Amino acid sequence: MVARIYRPAKTAMQSGKAKTQRWVLDYEPEVARSIDPLMGYTSSSDMKQQVRLFFETCEEAEAYAQRKGIAYRVEKPKDRTIRGASYSDNFRFDRHAPWTH
Repeated sequence: MVARIYRPAKTAMQSGKAKTQRWVLDYEPEVARSIDPLMGYTSSSDMKQQVRLFFETCEEAEAYAQRKGIAYRVEKPKDRTIRGASYSDNFRFDRHAPWTH
């Protein structure tokens, strides 16, 4: 029973940072998912996959895992790199490189 502690990235449908500031503890799957032959549903007998705990900080999540005796691994978030350019910068008069098609 290994848990993973991480901070989720924003989804492709998000423009803001909602739901990305909290840390999440969820369990790695122990049993592979199986496909129901009649309906085509995927299911698993592993009930720990349904548990997802939220924490304000990584230290709180680690303390919880240590207190409960859960083996865990921490995935540090990758920082976003933001280019400082805007769309209108493509058409500036004093561009470094000429604009071409």
